[in-house]
Amino acid sequence: YNLETEKDPVVIVISTTGTGDPPDTARKFVKKIQDKTLPPDHFAHLQYGLLGLGDSEYMFFCNGGRTVDRRLQELGAQHFYDTGLADDCVGLELVVDPWIDGLWLALKEALQLQKEKEGMKSAVDAVSNSLSTAPHAVHELKLSSEVQNLKLEDEGARASVILSQKDDINLVAPARDTEPSLVHSVPPVSQSALNIPALPPEYIEVEFQDTQGENPHLSSLIPEGTTFEVPVTKAVQLTREDAIKTALLLELDVADTAFEYQPGDAFCVICPNKVSEVEELLDILGLSEKGDDFVCVKVKQGTKKKGASRPQHIPERSTLKFILSWCLEIRAIPKKAFLRALVECTSDAGEKRRLQELCSRQGASDYTRFIRDSNVCLLDLLHAFPSCKPSLSLLIEHLPKLQARSYSVSSSNLYQPGRLWFVFNVVEFPAGPSRPVSRKGVCTGWLAALVAPLLHPSKNSLDTKRESSSTEKISIFPRPNNAFHLPADPSVPFIMVGPGTGISPFIGFLQHRQKLREQHTDWEFGETWLFFGCRHQDRDYLFKQLQCFLENGTLTHLKVCFSRDSSAAEVAPPKYVQDVLRLCAKEVARVLLKESGYLYVCGDKKHMADDVSDAIVDIISMEMEADKLEAMKILAMLREAKRYLQDVWT
Repeated sequence: YNLETEKDPVVIVISTTGTGDPPDTARKFVKKIQDKTLPPDHFAHLQYGLLGLGDSEYMFFCNGGRTVDRRLQELGAQHFYDTGLADDCVGLELVVDPWIDGLWLALKEALQLQKEKEGMKSAVDAVSNSLSTAPHAVHELKLSSEVQNLKLEDEGARASVILSQKDDINLVAPARDTEPSLVHSVPPVSQSALNIPALPPEYIEVEFQDTQGENPHLSSLIPEGTTFEVPVTKAVQLTREDAIKTALLLELDVADTAFEYQPGDAFCVICPNKVSEVEELLDILGLSEKGDDFVCVKVKQGTKKKGASRPQHIPERSTLKFILSWCLEIRAIPKKAFLRALVECTSDAGEKRRLQELCSRQGASDYTRFIRDSNVCLLDLLHAFPSCKPSLSLLIEHLPKLQARSYSVSSSNLYQPGRLWFVFNVVEFPAGPSRPVSRKGVCTGWLAALVAPLLHPSKNSLDTKRESSSTEKISIFPRPNNAFHLPADPSVPFIMVGPGTGISPFIGFLQHRQKLREQHTDWEFGETWLFFGCRHQDRDYLFKQLQCFLENGTLTHLKVCFSRDSSAAEVAPPKYVQDVLRLCAKEVARVLLKESGYLYVCGDKKHMADDVSDAIVDIISMEMEADKLEAMKILAMLREAKRYLQDVWT
C-alpha cells in the first residue's frame, strides 16, 4: 500500500503506546514521514480521515494519532473527514461509534467529488483533442454520480439496525427494583427502539480431530522475540498477612540463558488462564469431555468477512484446553460487537433483549456501568444470561489474545549476576452485583499459586545466597525500556519517586549504583533521593533494606511516608509522596533545575503519578517565581529532554 501514489480517500486508525509512541506496526511509517527533507507538497494528492485511539489516563493522550495527523497536514494532505480521538478511559465507543456512522457519508461524498473531477478533466481533454485534430463525432459527456468504490447496502458497511421494543418482551425490573442492573433495564432504555451494531460475519471454523500430537511451544505464541524458560529460585512475601495488599518478590535464575537486562527495564511473563475458569467455560459450552481433544482452526468457507484469516495467536492445530488456557483472554471485557454476536446465541427472549440493549447506542451508559466499569468477563455474562450458548468458533473470533504481563525488573545483574528480581501485588477483584465471585489477577494469581510452597510470609528476608530446590519454571521475554535507565553520567544527581510496588525498579537502580561505587572508587557520584510511601510502616514497608543503602552512602536521602498510620504529633506528618516532595521543594528544584538532574516516577498513574506531576509544577512555580503555565512548560521541557521519566500503570 503506497500513500505516495494513492488517489482514493484513505482511512487511518492508529493507537498510542508507551510514552506517546505509535504502535510497533506504524513506527516504520511514522519514521518515514518524519523525514525533514520531504517537500511541503509531498502528500498534496492525499485525502484522509484519521481516528486516533488513546487513554486520557496517560500523559500523551492519542499522541500516535496526533503525530501522524499533524505531519500529514504539514506535507500537504487534506482531510475529507474530521479527525476523531477516542478515549479508552471513558469508553472508545463514545467517539468511535458516531465517527464510523459519519464516515460512510463522508467517503461517499469524497469519492463522488473525485469522480466528478475526473469527469471534468476528461471533458477538458476531449475539447482539447477536438481542437487539435480533424472534425469527428461530438463527444457525449456524462458525469455519473454513481460511486463504484462504496456500496452502503453491503452487510459489513451498515453501521446499525433499528429494533423496536416487542410487546411480549419486558425487562423492566419489578416495582421494588427501580435501579437497572446487568440483567434488568428500566425506562427509557427498556422502552426504546434500539440502534444496535451490525452482526459481525462469522469467519472461523473449528474441526475436532481424532489424531493425537503435541501442543505448540509457548514461544510460538510470542512474535516479539526470543522467550526463555527459567526457574523460580526464591519467593518472599514482603507484606504482613494483615496488609491490605499482598506483595511478593520473586527471584528468577537467568544465568544459563542469553537474557540480558539493565535496571529500569521491564520483561514479560507468559501466563495461562486459571484452570478452574477454563474448566467452567468448557462445561458451559458443553465440551467438558473434549478439552484434551485436538482441534483444527481455519477460515470458514464462503465467509463474508473480507480478508479473513486465522488469528495469529491461535495455532492451526492444538488441544481445545491449550487454546482456552494460553491463547484467549477469557477475562477480557466483552466488546459491543461480541455482545451483538452473543444475541444470536441466546434463546430466552428477555435475555436476548437485554443483550441488545447493552450493545446499543441507547444502552451505552448501562454498558459502561455494568460491563466496562464492573470488569465483567465472558463467564460472568454466561452465568447472568444462562440461555446464551455461544460456539467455540465465536469465542475465537471475538476474544482477544491472552497478553503476556509486563513487570519492572527489581535488580541489577551487576549486583547479583544471573539473577532477576521482580515485585508485584497480587491483584484482587472483589465480588459485586455484576460479578458474583471474587477473583485474583490472571498472572499475579497464577504466580502466587505457583510459588506458594516457597513463600516465607513476613520474613522480609532477601538473603541472595540461599538457594531453593524449586523446579517451577516460567516463560519470559525481554521488553527493554529505552529511556527509564540511570543517567549515563554517574555524577548527575537523580530523584526517585516510587510508593508501594512502584519502588521496584529503584531497588535495581540502587543495587547497580552500590556496585559501581565499590568498583570505581575514583569516580564522582551524584546525590540520590528516594521518596517512598506505603499504608502502614509495620505491614507493607516493602524494603526495609533501604536503610542499608542509606548507611553505605549509595542513597543520599531517604524520605518515607505512611498514609494510614495515625500520629499523635501536633503537626500531622505528610501522608503521600507528593506531600513530602513539596516539603523538600528547594532541594527538588535545585537537583532538577540547577544541577540538571533526573526525576523518575514509578507506580499507579491515576492515584499517584498525576499528583506527583502537579507537585513538581507547584515546586517549579514557587521556586522560580513563575506562573503555573510557565512551570508546566518547564516540566514539558524536562520530559522532552528525558529528564522527567515515568514508568506507570493504571
